[in-house]
Amino acid sequence: MAHPVPSAPKRTPLTASMAHAQAQVSPGHHTLPTVEEVSAGGVVIDITDPALPVAIIARYNRGGRLEWCLPKGHPEGLESNEEAAVREIEEETGIAGHVLAPLGSVDYWFTVSSYRVHKTVHHYLLRATGGNLTIENDPDHEAVDVAWVPIAELGKRLSFPNERRIAELAREVLPHHVPGF
Repeated sequence: MAHPVPSAPKRTPLTASMAHAQAQVSPGHHTLPTVEEVSAGGVVIDITDPALPVAIIARYNRGGRLEWCLPKGHPEGLESNEEAAVREIEEETGIAGHVLAPLGSVDYWFTVSSYRVHKTVHHYLLRATGGNLTIENDPDHEAVDVAWVPIAELGKRLSFPNERRIAELAREVLPHHVPGF
């Protein structure tokens, strides 16, 4: 009777990059180095429109898939997270805003070629104060499109569950910051 041969684990781009990174690490050391990253961004709403549209961006991920997400980016210099959120939202969407409330933070992990990244993103609720939708001012050119999406439809449009939770939280706290909502 023949015995089945155990199959090898499937090789995916992630496991391939992890194996390559481990080969670069000194003998006896089997973990990838970790980098901490912080970003800030959020939900900017046009409260003058009854549909309460939110400005969101589209970008391509490392795998080439189009993702709709909330605008965000890294603080620069001595910026606070709140200041970075305001700046990044305006750079990526063209919409200036005023912070109404913090919406909390989310963190997640991902791996790039030779290290793991632990990223924390601080989100804020902002009232749009001016500007026009554009991706032309995005210095990193990550955004490939920008759109106003009614807040009621935002959960269906955002690609990531953690951002859908932030959008739902924005809907919950909005009445406390916008008269007549």
